[in-house]
This record gives sequence, structure tokens and C-alpha cells, in this order.
Amino acid sequence: MLDSLREGLQAAVKKLVGANAVDEKSVKEFIRDLQRALIQSDVNVRMALEVTERVQKRALEEKPPAGVTKKDQVVSVLYEELARLLGGEGGLQLDKAKASVIVMLGVQGSGKTTTTAKLARLYTKRGFKVGVVAADTFRPGAVAQLKTIATAAGAEVFSDEKQKDSVKVAKEGKKHFEGTKNLVIIDTAGRHKEEKALLQEMKEVVGAVKPDATILVIDGTIGQQALSQASAFHQAAPVGGIVVTKLDGAAKGGGALAAAAATGAKVFFIGTGERMDDLEEFAPTRFVGRLLGMGDLRALMDLVKQAEVDVDEKRVQRMMSGKLTMDDLMYQFDQMKKFGSLKKVLEHIPGISGTVKSEDLDKAEDRVKVYRSIIQSMTGDEKGDPDSINSARLKRIARGSGRSEKDVRELLSRYKQMKSLVKTSKGREFRQLMRRMGDQ
Repeated sequence: MLDSLREGLQAAVKKLVGANAVDEKSVKEFIRDLQRALIQSDVNVRMALEVTERVQKRALEEKPPAGVTKKDQVVSVLYEELARLLGGEGGLQLDKAKASVIVMLGVQGSGKTTTTAKLARLYTKRGFKVGVVAADTFRPGAVAQLKTIATAAGAEVFSDEKQKDSVKVAKEGKKHFEGTKNLVIIDTAGRHKEEKALLQEMKEVVGAVKPDATILVIDGTIGQQALSQASAFHQAAPVGGIVVTKLDGAAKGGGALAAAAATGAKVFFIGTGERMDDLEEFAPTRFVGRLLGMGDLRALMDLVKQAEVDVDEKRVQRMMSGKLTMDDLMYQFDQMKKFGSLKKVLEHIPGISGTVKSEDLDKAEDRVKVYRSIIQSMTGDEKGDPDSINSARLKRIARGSGRSEKDVRELLSRYKQMKSLVKTSKGREFRQLMRRMGDQ
């Protein structure tokens, strides 16, 4: 996520940390690198200059606290200023003890309907009884789409496909769920931000249902244009919070986040992928930690909870004792798939985040696909004892999986390396990681 911005910032920090000394010359060079990284991510030029000027001023004028090196102090200053650029802390606060209503706003194509279903899924998992109102009476197919994905997300959907008045649908939907749901999410029509009819309709919907929160959904690929879009909506109906979508692979995502925060409304969530669980609560300080390669264990724990990973304790204990089979490898691949991607997991882990290049992770994920197909072509006995695979079987497995013999040999080699590593360490690193996560 935000690969170019992350790599630009981390390269600048690495260069500073590797310098012989932190003096005025190295700080100014650091600032130029930062400006380049921010502007290339479509952060507004004025914002980029303001934040880097603050970093430069503080880096040159402030003295590091006792026991802190100058390099660490400058990185700390950058961390604080980037977090400030991305807005204040504090997300969407909902109380299960009372019924809450959220109205979703946004232009067509922003991902509003999908985000409505993702939000329903997130809060259903948190124990809320969620009802979704399909009040987008403008876009053909919008009601059917929402019914499909929100129902799959575990929420009940209210709709009236004969009714064209979205204000009436919103009011009736809210009334329909009274007494049975403690969270009602209303999806409204999305059109162009300059359509007066849309903005008037939103104003009427908000006036009719009096929501506890209005959430604007913005497409992260539009970059700094997010500011004008958010401002237009804010004038029509006060925006309580923002969701920035499509940040996975969005080259302009950094600009969109900064612009959204500049409206004064908090960024509540970010969309990080196409899966229903790819909606993440946004906390600027933790997010900046990931951008700078410091990891974010709390977000990782949220990811684990959302993935609903079922831990097979007997299997894990057996694996930790060094008795590893190909079925165990497949089990790990399946568990990893629930998180969305290997990249998503690693970027949250301190000490690992930022140390592996994005392209290397992409290659690793491609290799997992190759390994999966090879394992699926093995017999049960071969999965339990891969050492029994002879050259004749190796060729047949390669043909059966549609892979090369070299790929099969590579998998068997990786398997042996992993088995040896686990046996040698007896899971020491894994236990240390779990202990560190528990300390958070």
C-alpha cells in the first residue's frame, strides 16, 4: 500500500541514518528527498513544503533529549510532522447500548456501496446488529449489488425498488430497523460532486434521518483532488468522517489522505483491497510508523481478528517440534490467504517492515501460487513424506501441476530448509514474536 511513498520516505531516512553526521548540509539534502517523495505521491505542493519546512526547522534548531542521537531525533520529528499532516487521532465511536445511524456519501465510482457492505461486515464482527438501507435509487443495479454484498457480510438489507424517492426510502429503512438493530447504515446515491440535485438530495436525507455520523467515501486514486471533492460535500452536509478507498496500489494515495485530512474531518477508515475484510481503521501515528518501516502491531492484531483465523493448536505444536509436512505448508498458505497477502502482513511487523522490497514480496507471492499447484499434485503419502519422492515421481508431479521440474525441486529444497530451521530453533523466533505482540 502506498508503495512509492513508503519507499521514497524510507530511502530518505536510510540515507540520513547512513550519513557520517547530521549537519545542515545533510538535513537539507534529507528535506529535498522528502519533498520529492511527497510530491511524487501527489501531496499538494504547498502542504509538502509546509511539512518539510517544519521538519527542517525543528531538525536544525531542536536539541535531542538526553540519550537520544541526533539521527533518531530527526526521524522522530519526521514521524510527528507526517502524523500531523494526516490528521488527528480518534476514529468512529459507536456505542452498542444505543441505536446509531450512519449516512454514506460519495460520488459514483468512489467505492461507496462496497464500503457500506465492508463497514456492515466490520461492525457485525464487533457484535453490532447491523441493518443496511439501500437508498441509492439513482444508479441502476445499485440496490441489487448492495443486497448481494451486504447480505453476504451478515447484515439485513432494507430496500424498496418501486420507490424512487431516496429520502422516503432512507426514512422508511431507519423506521424498519427500529428496535431490532443498533446500527443502521444508509447508502445514498452517488453522482458528480457538482450536481446540485445530488447535493440537495443528500441534504434532505441527512435532515430526514438525523444521523449520528455522515461518512464521505473518497477514491484514493484521485490524489489531491480529494480536497475539492470533500469540500463540496461538506458544504451540502457536514462530513463527520472520511473513508479513503482503493489505497492498494494507488500512486496518489498519499495525496488523497493528506487532502482528506486537510478538510478538518477525520479519516476514519482506509480501503486496502478488494476483499470484504480490506477495511482498516485509520490512525495517523500508526500509519506513519508503517510508512517509515516501523511496523504497526496493533493493526496486525486487528488483521488477525478480522481474518477469523482458526488456529489448529495440535498442528502448530507438531510443526514447532520439526515434524513438518507438505499439508502443513498448504495449511500455512491457506491461513496467509485469509489476510489478503504476504505483503500486507509483513508491512505491519516491526523489524521486518521496510526491510523487504515490494517487488521481492510480489515474487514471493507468485512462488506461493506455484508451490500450491505442485503440492496439490502430490499423493497423500508424498505430502506426508516428501523425501520419498524419486526422480520419476518428480517428473510426473511437474507434468501434473503444469510446472517445471526445476519448480518441484525448488519447493522440495525450500521444504527441507524450513523443516531444518524450525527444528533448529524449536520455534524460538515465533514465540518471541508472539510475546512481543502480547506486550502491545
